[in-house]
Parts: sequence; structure tokens; C-alpha cells
Amino acid sequence: MPELITPTEDLHSSWMAARDEWPPGAHQDGSGLRLAREDLDKPGGFSTWVDCLRRQSDRSVPVGEGRVHATHWWIVEGGIYLGAIDVRHYLNSLLLEAGGHIGYSIRPSARRQGLATWALGAALPRARQLGLARVLVTCDDDNIGSMRSIERNGGVLEDVRDTSIGVKRRYWIAL
Repeated sequence: MPELITPTEDLHSSWMAARDEWPPGAHQDGSGLRLAREDLDKPGGFSTWVDCLRRQSDRSVPVGEGRVHATHWWIVEGGIYLGAIDVRHYLNSLLLEAGGHIGYSIRPSARRQGLATWALGAALPRARQLGLARVLVTCDDDNIGSMRSIERNGGVLEDVRDTSIGVKRRYWIAL
């Protein structure tokens, strides 16, 4: 059974194996990779990044320009890293337009097993605990798997729009 866990240095080798499945430079929504400032191949760099992910949820700590506070979890089963999901505590203009409150990604070898649907469903009560009454979840217009995951979790399509990061389907989920 999969679980959502707080990012941990203990999964360095499993995370690295997952990373190697992605094309170089691929965006992994919800992973917080953009926060990495050091070489993640090295345990020290990985540890620094994991600590940064954990600190991003602390509202007493300022976040960088253009960023919002977010809580990150890793999707894990049997000690194997399968993906990531985050809940952004509030929206800035880019997130309102295109990114939403929740981002997630599943490693390529673990797709088509219902993990995204499960992880999104598991994150929704946590979003409610953060005080959110509803969440915006978006996906690329051609991402059928993500569309289904969002709709299976109660997502109601608001619109499809051309944004600064591509054509996005925007769904709201009442909590």
C-alpha cells in the first residue's frame, strides 16, 4: 500500500533511480526540484534540498521571491520512491492562472497504476487541515491521465486557458 511521507534523506538512492527515468531537464510537478541549489547526486546536496523541502511548509520562514509556502510529500511504497505531491498553502498570480494548489508527478515506471489518483485523494484532507475550503488543480490540456485523476477526486472543470506555461485545464475541488 502506498503512503505519503515527509521527504527524507533515507531515500536518496531510490530517488536517484526515479530521477534517472525522466528525460534530462524534465519538469516534475510537485517535486520542489526548483528549490535544489546543490548537486543532488551527492548526499550532502540531497540532504540540503530535502531540508529545504521540509522548511517550505513553515510559515514563520520567508520563502523566496515568487514562491509560496508549500507542504511536500513523497509517494512511497515498500521503501521505494514513486513520486511527489505538494500542497501550496495559498496562490500567487502564476499559481492562480496555471499552477494551482496541488502539484504531483509519478516516476515513469510507476504510471498507469492509479498512484496519481490515490495521492491526490490522500492530499485533499491535508489541504483541508491547512485551512483550504477548495483547491485549484491544473494539468496540461493533453494530459488525459491527470485529467482523470483530478475528475475522480471531484474536480470540476472551470476552464481551459492558454497560460504563460502552456494550455492548462483548471479544475476546482471542494473540500
